[in-house]
Amino acid sequence: MKKRILSAILMIAIFIPLLLLGGKYFAIFMTLLALVALHELIKVRETKKEFPFIIKIFAYLMVIFFSMTNFKSIEFLYNVDYRVMAFIIFAFLAPMVFINDNKKYNLNDSLFLIGSVLFIGMSFNLLIITRNYDISYIIYLLLITTITDTFALFTGSLIGKHKLCPNISPKKTVEGLVGGVFMGVFVSTAFYVTVINSYGSLVILILITSVLSLVGQLGDLVFSSIKRYYGKKDFSDLIPGHGGILDRFDSLIFVALAFILFLGII
Repeated sequence: MKKRILSAILMIAIFIPLLLLGGKYFAIFMTLLALVALHELIKVRETKKEFPFIIKIFAYLMVIFFSMTNFKSIEFLYNVDYRVMAFIIFAFLAPMVFINDNKKYNLNDSLFLIGSVLFIGMSFNLLIITRNYDISYIIYLLLITTITDTFALFTGSLIGKHKLCPNISPKKTVEGLVGGVFMGVFVSTAFYVTVINSYGSLVILILITSVLSLVGQLGDLVFSSIKRYYGKKDFSDLIPGHGGILDRFDSLIFVALAFILFLGII
């Protein structure tokens, strides 16, 4: 517990100043986190079989490219260049022919890397763009995930009796989910109304915040499912007591992806 608390204090001490600074400093920091996140995904996958070195290097370069796309933009726009998408698809599929050995590199490997690069790169890029657009919005998203996760843990520990997804995450309970979503929605909605916009529809705001809170829990379960499939407790031991970057950002990644769907409504 002591390690967990000290690690949390250190993470906050690093993250908050960079969040307040924003701009290129926050963008570079988030891109570094994206690289670590991709590395964790690759290392987990490599418990089954190792990827060719040059293909891993290309994957890291593509994540840097995606994360830093429009990193100076102050408008909440995300434009995908289909030429780049086509290049990535070809670049990960073509090596199957040149390597010509399914034991070294096959279709499953290429699709895993295509999906991982797009998923990680876009997610962290959205966090960068959200910060550029308005720091209040990223605080809103952080509140949703942090408060939901914290109170889901507390509620589940105190009164949790009904398992939510025992085969994926044995400790999660239905009571914890309800308690976490309730408090996450309450605190995040209060922040949004107080700091961001007090004139919009409160009903719509509560509904969207509820969906985002549930999506955050879904993200947690999805990444837990990945770890369970590969027989891992954590994605890495980078952060003592907390695991890896993906262990800390799993909910936030999903919430960031879902938030873009509601931006024109909220």
